Amino acid sequence: MSLTENQILGWSRISVLLLGMGWAAWMDHKERRVKNEHWMVWIKPALFLWALDLMNQGADWTIYLTASAAVAYASGAVIGRPTFSDFRAGSRMDQTVVFWYLASLCGLLFGAIEYQSVNPIDVLLGNETGLGALWWSTFAVLPIIILIDIAWRLRMLHGGADAKALMWVAVLVPSWSTMPLSFSSATTEALFALPPVFSLLMWGGLSFLAIPVILLCINFSRGHVRSFGDLMLAWHASKLPRSQVAERHVWLLTTLVEKPNGSMEVYHRKRAPRRTPSDEQLAAALSELEAAEVEQVWVSQKLPLLVFLFPAILPMMLLGDPMAILMPILGIE
Repeated sequence: MSLTENQILGWSRISVLLLGMGWAAWMDHKERRVKNEHWMVWIKPALFLWALDLMNQGADWTIYLTASAAVAYASGAVIGRPTFSDFRAGSRMDQTVVFWYLASLCGLLFGAIEYQSVNPIDVLLGNETGLGALWWSTFAVLPIIILIDIAWRLRMLHGGADAKALMWVAVLVPSWSTMPLSFSSATTEALFALPPVFSLLMWGGLSFLAIPVILLCINFSRGHVRSFGDLMLAWHASKLPRSQVAERHVWLLTTLVEKPNGSMEVYHRKRAPRRTPSDEQLAAALSELEAAEVEQVWVSQKLPLLVFLFPAILPMMLLGDPMAILMPILGIE
């Protein structure tokens, strides 16, 4: 059986998503950093596939430039945004980026004028087709990227790599139209479905729910749960030899506190610190524990979001939007 153009685009997007996100998740896990060069490399196939998709749907120049406006805004997270001072300084790169911004803005404005008669609610409900619907669905990527950027600036998304990854996904998979949803038609039949990037974020968030179960099983199997206090830690923390803490991406929960009689007592914090201690502070805390002959300590793992987003691609690819599946179960149509 031959594949349709939409299926080819969909599977190509899935392949790029798995490769690009998998590589980023590995780097974030090993180094807690994903270089900007990674996103500059993987944005190329994302743009190529988006251009092919728009070409397949007969997009006009305003739609291409509207898509360009979303990419231009997202580029600020990777290459920065030039100022008028940079433009006047004569930097060829900054001048090129400014002209890119202006061209994209013109396309956005002319598209808004051209398709102002198309009601976005009709597009959302699937009652509108044609270039007007295509322009609105393309424009919708821009506010999504702006929202991700704001969440990053407000520290709702802690890591820059997380924000850049979500922006990249928003460009790579701008809508559900080409996604090969093999095991559920709920997304395509739903009155309203979340954008693919937010669905991926929700699937990734659901995978967090497995962490307490996994940690409890590991701690019980290793014999680390010997008291009620250990049980209170075992669902979100694990034990490590003190000598390995400095080499791992963890927060140290075990510390020493002074009792009223002046003696020192081992104390295990229930939560990770709000601010990550400096290397000097961590070394001092470990030295105190070494002097007190504390060999095993409780730590909380620093788990990067990308590690959870990568496996979340599978349920998103097979099932689509989790809200589109959940809402009918809850009786919400």
